[in-house]
Amino acid sequence: MNRSEIREQTFKLMYSLEIQRDENLEEQVELYLESNNITDKNAIDYIKDVIFGIEKNKEEILEEIEKYLKSDWKIDRISKIDLTILKLAIYEIKYKELPFKVAINEAVELAKKYGEDSSKKFVNGILANVVKE
Repeated sequence: MNRSEIREQTFKLMYSLEIQRDENLEEQVELYLESNNITDKNAIDYIKDVIFGIEKNKEEILEEIEKYLKSDWKIDRISKIDLTILKLAIYEIKYKELPFKVAINEAVELAKKYGEDSSKKFVNGILANVVKE
């Protein structure tokens, strides 16, 4: 499994967690890994690190997103898919120190694949502002 595939699996898990809002995060992660036959140690380590890292830093990540929304927008208006992609990319840039060009490119690719027509432009715009900081 390459890094893009691992990131896509992480995105899918994050999105399902966003929808479900189950309290037992650890159990949900284990269930997802098992049901998707994810056995690659690097993939498991990456997925767990991102999921628990985002949970730990959720407030800072959401503040970062909110900072760059138009004044009449709130987090609640962002589609769950776009929000999930933004959380993932911001976590990778700020906490994993992934080169921002890689994180943005991967995020835009996820937005093209799973988001609406306007998602890639929206995600790119928010992330471009995040890295300008």
